[in-house]
Amino acid sequence: MKKSILLIPLCLCLFTLAQAKDYAGLGADSIDLKRVAEFAPPPLPEEVGRSISSMLDIRTPGLGLVSKDAKKLFFGWAVSGTSQVWRSDGPMKYPIQMTGGEDRTMVVGVMPDMKFIVLSRDRKGEENPGLYLQSVDGGPLIEILHKNKVRTSFQFITDDSKYIYYTANDIKPDSYAIYRYDVADKKIEVVFSEDGIWSIADHQKDGRLLLTKSVGSLQTEIYEWEPKNQTLKALIGQNEKEDYEASYSAKKEEILVLTPKYGEFRRLYRWNDGKITPITPEMKMDVDSFTIDEARQRIYTSINDGGYTRLEVLNAKTLKKENLPKFSQADHVYIGSVSRDGRYVTLGVETSRAPRTSYVYDWKLRKLTQWVQPSTPEIDTSKFASAKLENYIARDGTPIPMFVRRPEKCATELCPVVVEFHGGPESQAQPGFSTHAQIFVDAGFIFVEPNVRGSEGYGKTWSHADDREKRLDVISDIEDCAVYIRSQWGKDGKTPKIGITGGSYGGYSTLIGMSMFAGAYDAGVAIVGMSSLLTFMQNTAPYRRILRANEYGDPDKDKDLLIKLSPMTYLKKVKSPLLIIQGVSDPRVPVGEALQIHDALQSQRIDSPLILFPDEGHGAAKKENQILQLGHTLAFFEKYLK
Repeated sequence: MKKSILLIPLCLCLFTLAQAKDYAGLGADSIDLKRVAEFAPPPLPEEVGRSISSMLDIRTPGLGLVSKDAKKLFFGWAVSGTSQVWRSDGPMKYPIQMTGGEDRTMVVGVMPDMKFIVLSRDRKGEENPGLYLQSVDGGPLIEILHKNKVRTSFQFITDDSKYIYYTANDIKPDSYAIYRYDVADKKIEVVFSEDGIWSIADHQKDGRLLLTKSVGSLQTEIYEWEPKNQTLKALIGQNEKEDYEASYSAKKEEILVLTPKYGEFRRLYRWNDGKITPITPEMKMDVDSFTIDEARQRIYTSINDGGYTRLEVLNAKTLKKENLPKFSQADHVYIGSVSRDGRYVTLGVETSRAPRTSYVYDWKLRKLTQWVQPSTPEIDTSKFASAKLENYIARDGTPIPMFVRRPEKCATELCPVVVEFHGGPESQAQPGFSTHAQIFVDAGFIFVEPNVRGSEGYGKTWSHADDREKRLDVISDIEDCAVYIRSQWGKDGKTPKIGITGGSYGGYSTLIGMSMFAGAYDAGVAIVGMSSLLTFMQNTAPYRRILRANEYGDPDKDKDLLIKLSPMTYLKKVKSPLLIIQGVSDPRVPVGEALQIHDALQSQRIDSPLILFPDEGHGAAKKENQILQLGHTLAFFEKYLK
């Protein structure tokens, strides 16, 4: 491997190690309530809050789950300010709100006998959801399981509506057991409880379960569980540290497998007794995901074409293409869910200037029907800026893709720029409809979303380019974006001012851009970002520590590497203003990450305000908090970039 571009002074490393002892713990219990109150978000000017609120009133309904007779659609919608479950009793009928309150709620299953729907409900963004039943007609919820600090995840419902399968980490916080809930008797039994992060990939009518074991970031193994004789059979990926997704095929003993193992991009294959045969053609783009309906009639493949989403359908038995309606000029065509008999599928269609529209397609009648209308009150979305795919050149000559949205006036005027880095890090900035981006465009900022090395969608070499110590060689992509913009986007001898922002890993990227690469950006807003990879790994949820170690490094074995890659190591270099925003209940990035960097920057007299949301987790979900988060972000950039 080539030499790292980074040299770390010993004194800075010692500073970081001292900071690493300053906090311990995860979630709301790890912080004193007085400190939470100290950093409560201040109110916004009325006109700022009003304009952002109007933009956030644009609400796109979820694609939802269609009943087996296609007479009801159950879907998520956040028109009340928090995502809740709604029901439509026919195409374009007035929707009926099924759930309410302040806790985010999702519909995850519909009983085949149409007596109940299955709901997942989270509290305060803790990402420890519980499972509930509710009558298809509405009414009170029936709790299946909702325990403090336990993540419960729906898996599937049996054809006879008798059992609901789910996973939960209530035995060990870093392992997920598989349970079966008897709907009539309201009894829970353990199906499978070996150590590991397990989920059900698919199931057969004879009771066999196809299991996925996650062993790292983008690293999975596939097994088959035989409940009759209680045996676990290893099938695919054991000890390979490779990425696999799998489902049972339409053919007996055959498995469908999605993996990048045999090429640069993810491709769909047929697997039978160790022999693997490709289904989809070799392409310079990923098959991002696939779904086979429970009737084993069709396979739906989602193609990632440089950030744009295409949907292709194959006959499950012949593997020949089947035609869907064509959607011209769509940035994304998504699949939602398929009815149990395979006849109906929910689809979503989205462009940069129109929010996602939901449809139900009837394969038997070959008929496409719109069911729910997105809400766009008082906003003309046809005037939204379209995302344009461009590139900037990194210092080693590598073109880095980025999506750019420009206000019209910026064609002739010098405009400030806001660069937003995505989370993950194995996520991808994509085009499409974005009220978030348009808020910055309306305020006169050029809005840029890069896909630096480590992003998904450009092949496995690109996505793994930042694993562990390799991050040292490509983290400069963050600085190079600002260098390129200053050198190429100036006018009349003047260069634009540039801000940097992002959430989660994007928040980490922001902190790195402001510290390791101090001077590259004129101001930053870091949202739920890791200020020290060492303390983050030491304090994050146990199951996440397992999944992130291969991405960042082990906190015991790779301590020096984590310190070298931590913003806390470079705080003495920081000279530009930085706003820090954090949810107190965050189950991924501990609130201590925000507190430790805020306190350190305050001691250096850097303008570094901190905002804490006591009722949020990994990012603001409630509308009132989203308004505050966006409003203060915008005000901060208005102050320092204009």
